[in-house]
Amino acid sequence: MPNNACTPADLVAWDPATALGEPGGYPFTRGIQPTMYRGRLWSMRQYAGFASAEESNERYRYLLANGVTGLSVAFDLPTQMGYDSDHPLAAGEVGRVGVAIDSIEDMAALFDRIPLDRISTSMTINATAIILLALYVAVAKRQGVGLTALSGTVQNDILKEYVARGTYIYPPRPSLRIVTDIFAFCERELPNWNTISISGYHIREAGSTAVQEVAFTFAHAIAYVQAAIDAGLDVNQFGQRLSFFFNAHNDFFEEIAKFRAARRLWARIMKDRFHATNPRAQQLRFHTQTAGSTLTAQQPDSNIVRVALQALAAVLGGTQSLHCNGRDEALALPTEESARIALRTQQIIACESGVANTVDPVAGSYAIEKLTNDIETGADAILARVDRAGGTLTAIETGLIQREIQESAYKAQLAVDSGAAIVVGVNRFADGNGAAIETLRIDPDVERRQVERVRAVRAGRSADAHRSALAGIVDAARDGSNLVPAIIAAVETRATVGEIADAMRVVFGEYAETATV
Repeated sequence: MPNNACTPADLVAWDPATALGEPGGYPFTRGIQPTMYRGRLWSMRQYAGFASAEESNERYRYLLANGVTGLSVAFDLPTQMGYDSDHPLAAGEVGRVGVAIDSIEDMAALFDRIPLDRISTSMTINATAIILLALYVAVAKRQGVGLTALSGTVQNDILKEYVARGTYIYPPRPSLRIVTDIFAFCERELPNWNTISISGYHIREAGSTAVQEVAFTFAHAIAYVQAAIDAGLDVNQFGQRLSFFFNAHNDFFEEIAKFRAARRLWARIMKDRFHATNPRAQQLRFHTQTAGSTLTAQQPDSNIVRVALQALAAVLGGTQSLHCNGRDEALALPTEESARIALRTQQIIACESGVANTVDPVAGSYAIEKLTNDIETGADAILARVDRAGGTLTAIETGLIQREIQESAYKAQLAVDSGAAIVVGVNRFADGNGAAIETLRIDPDVERRQVERVRAVRAGRSADAHRSALAGIVDAARDGSNLVPAIIAAVETRATVGEIADAMRVVFGEYAETATV
């Protein structure tokens, strides 16, 4: 970020015709739609999920009644890791950081009285994404909803799990095969479904800089696109269903520029590297979430201001979808009141601020355009370094990407510890513990009830049908057939998430992290 005033000299070689183009036109710096929010506002989502499917369903219907235009589902850690709620490793984690989903019965309860042909659903799930997508499809079939009517996104970004989050199951290479199976199935059967949400969010939450967030997200995206092409898919087709997920962090102008630079860089990658000619396959469409890592347990009401500024940066940067964090998320999952304040934040920006009335109102600002150029140039340099290291998978396997993120996180923490970076209410302007607020409490009995539920599902199903379906998954994993149809057949026999994940573990094995130094 420059420390002095920007002037025309900072843009001496800058050509708006090539650097900006028109809104809705290549390289999409100014947005992917000619009219942007004048024609259609961004989707207002609230990421939610906790305890049982019934309790999460109640929260979803509350959010929809209060103006949410799309659902965003959080799953608990056992679901994310492919363990049923009665697995020993699930103890103490059932329903804690998201909703517990073990079988089609849970998924049906999660979306009870929610019309899947009219609501867009985003599912934040990765290692078990193929299973949760199959469950969603099976529930839609139960509702009588045709698959072509389904719209939404499954995160399905397994590579960032190896560098930022850790909720992986299988090694990277078979995991890529699972990703491309989802691409191929959705291209045939779910034309309105976004097959992946390639996530920079978690990379930023792990401590990366804005430039690294863009670069490493695109390094992963390049690997996905190449894997899909190698599997025989058409970049001009599957490229239209790629979506991205970015973080809206604290540096207001840097974040606006980051989104604009990312759009431009991705358009050039798709056009020049992968020879995509369809403009929709060149466009960067993305969801944004405000930065959870910036929220403070001290003075939690101050988080409302942080979130509002971060959300405004995302809107000025041209996001297609937005989630605002709750003020209390440094302490617990958000209460209904906190979720409502977060949603009202989006609605005030959309309806009262006037920023949605002008397409890319920051275009031509010396500071914004210089930052946009700098972020694009910096991200390009990192991508070149990843290529020289042997590509994304090699860079992950050798720990190159992990080390760079860890180094940035360390430097950022040193800046906070020294006071060079000010965190209001923490290392400056602290006034005791701040006001106490009510937080959401998860009923400790949720785990017992969920364990009973999954065991009742197992006891009440056809043993022969479910064993045969699981054998079909093993066969598909071994012979290279698309896994999605086999997994849909299994969930319809009431096979559980853990059983299906285990069937693939038989063939693919499990990944063990290599320490980085």
